[in-house]
Amino acid sequence: MSVQMVLLPVFVLVGLAFFLLLWMAQARTQALRGRQTRLKDIALGQSAWPERVTQIGNCFSNQFEIPVLFYVLIALALPLRHADLFIVLMSWVFVVTRFVHAGIFVTTNNVQQRGLAWFAGVLVLLAMWIYFALRMLLLI
Repeated sequence: MSVQMVLLPVFVLVGLAFFLLLWMAQARTQALRGRQTRLKDIALGQSAWPERVTQIGNCFSNQFEIPVLFYVLIALALPLRHADLFIVLMSWVFVVTRFVHAGIFVTTNNVQQRGLAWFAGVLVLLAMWIYFALRMLLLI
């Protein structure tokens, strides 16, 4: 697999994180300008943000939980030359689950649906890690 093919899903997932970061910054700025919250109320914590701003912020923060294991896997698999077609295809499936999860998070925030999207992503990532570990340990 080419480096570009392996890294494209990573770039797309990083793009999602930056999109959410910019959206969160814009939402927080609007909340402050609209006097929905005050700087002194959020200086030591995040609990005073309006619900919608918190929702976007939590979705952004979530991009640094499970996806970190994805980034580590790709960072290991690429230089070790174990980023094959299976890894690339599963990377795209993982990225799709992250987009679905984020989409639910910032719209309906249906916890059951969001949980299913999250769990699907976790299962895909687990399969990727098992595959990678077996290839490394068995030298396949």
